[in-house]
Amino acid sequence: MQTKVLLDEGEMPKRWYNIQADLPRPMDPVLHPATGKPVTPDDLHAIFPMELIRQEVSTERYIDIPEEVREILTLWRPSPLYRAHRLERHLKTPAKIYFKWEGVSPPGSHKPNTAVPQAYYNRQEGIERLATETGAGQWGSSLAFATSLFEMECTVYMVRTSYEQKPYRKIMMQTYGAECLPSPTMQTNSGRAVLERDPDTPGSLGIAISEAVEDAATHENTNYALGSVLNHVCLHQTVIGQEAQAQLALEDAYPDVVIGCVGGGSNFAGLAFPFAGDKMTGRHPETEIIAVEPAACPTLTKGLYTYDFGDVAGLTPLMKMFTLGHDFVPPDIHAGGLRYHGAAPLVSRLARDGVVRATSYHQNEVFAAAVLFARTEGIIVAPEAAHAVKTAVDEALRCRETGEEKVILFNNSGHGHFDFSSYDAYFAGKLIDYEYPAELIKESLGRLPVVG
Repeated sequence: MQTKVLLDEGEMPKRWYNIQADLPRPMDPVLHPATGKPVTPDDLHAIFPMELIRQEVSTERYIDIPEEVREILTLWRPSPLYRAHRLERHLKTPAKIYFKWEGVSPPGSHKPNTAVPQAYYNRQEGIERLATETGAGQWGSSLAFATSLFEMECTVYMVRTSYEQKPYRKIMMQTYGAECLPSPTMQTNSGRAVLERDPDTPGSLGIAISEAVEDAATHENTNYALGSVLNHVCLHQTVIGQEAQAQLALEDAYPDVVIGCVGGGSNFAGLAFPFAGDKMTGRHPETEIIAVEPAACPTLTKGLYTYDFGDVAGLTPLMKMFTLGHDFVPPDIHAGGLRYHGAAPLVSRLARDGVVRATSYHQNEVFAAAVLFARTEGIIVAPEAAHAVKTAVDEALRCRETGEEKVILFNNSGHGHFDFSSYDAYFAGKLIDYEYPAELIKESLGRLPVVG
C-alpha cells in the first residue's frame, strides 16, 4: 500500500505551463490606473523586471525555468504526493484522496515556487531590494528566504492583524534578513492616510499592497514583488500541478476532482491550471475543479466580475477579476492569507467561464476538518490549506453516499506550525463564523472605478 509518490530531482519540471495558451479567447487587457488605457511594458518597468513583464503577457504554452532557479527549487522539489489512506478509512469512503504536500519547502508553504524566480529576475536587472506585502506571512517568509539566497534586501508590509496573531512569521523573516512591518504603517503616504481614517484598523492585503507599491515606486534601487494574483505568479506555481500529473500517472490515476483554497489564487492555480488545461483542450473534459474560500471574504462566490484596483489606494493597474471592491476590509479571520478583496484574473476568468466552480465555508467547520486531518494523517495544516481539506472531506463523504470511487486531489499548501494561536482560539470556542453582510459588499462595490 503506497503512501507517498515521489519523483527524482531530475524529474522536476523544466518548464512552467502557461494556461493563457489554452484559453478560448485572450485575457482582457490590464488598464493604466490614471488613463484607463492598456498598460505598456514601460508603465510596469518602474516596479517589475522586464522578464516578468514578458511572462505576464506571454501566450507561449511553456516557458523555460532558468537552471539557477531549478537548482534552488531542488532544495525541496519535487514535493511529495500523499495518498490519505487513514483519512479515507476514517470517512469510510470509496474515494481515493491524494494531496500535494507543499509544506516541505524551507519557509513551509508553496510560496517559494515564485519567490525564487522573482528574486532571480530582479537580481539579473541589478535590483538591490524588494518590497512586498504579506497576509498570514507565508509569502513574506518566502520572499525573505529567496532574497537572502541572492544577497538582496527585503521589506515586508505584514497585515497588522496577522502580524499580531503570528509573531513567529515575523521572526522567520528577520532570520532570513528581511525587515517586517505591521501594515498600515506611518512610513508611507497610503499607510498614514488609512491610519488617519481608522487608527484601529486590522489592516488588509489591499492596504499592505498600497504601501509596498509606494515603497518600490519611490526608491530607485527597489522593485515590487507580489506573491499571488498576477499571471506570472500563477505561472511559476504550475510546477505543483505538473508534478502531480506525473505522480498520479505512476499510480495509474487521474483526478475526478481537483481542489485548492483561494485568496489571491496562486496555490490554487499552481495545482489546478495544468488540469484545467486538460479540461479545456478536451483531454479530460469531465474533471471538476473546485476553488474554496472563506465565507467572510467571498470573492468568487459573491463578488462582481469587473475591473478593479488590486489595492486600496488605487496605485495598481486595473484588472478584470472577481472583486468585493478594492476598499473592502474583511474581518480578521484566522486564514489571513485568504483575506483579499480580489481573485487572480486568470482564476477569475476560469470561474467566469465555468471551468472552475467556487464554494465557501465558515472558519469553525474549516478548523474541524483541519483537526480531523491532523488526527488521521498527522499533518497540522495552515488555516488557508484547511479550506481545501474541508472540501476534500465533503467530496469524499458525498462519494460514501453515492458509492462512487472518485479520485480526489487537493493542494495542501502549507503547514500550520505558526498558527497555533488560531487553533487555540478554535479549541476555546472563540472563533466567530462571520458571513460578510450583502449590504456591505454592495456598498463596497458601489465605489468601484468607472472604466470607459
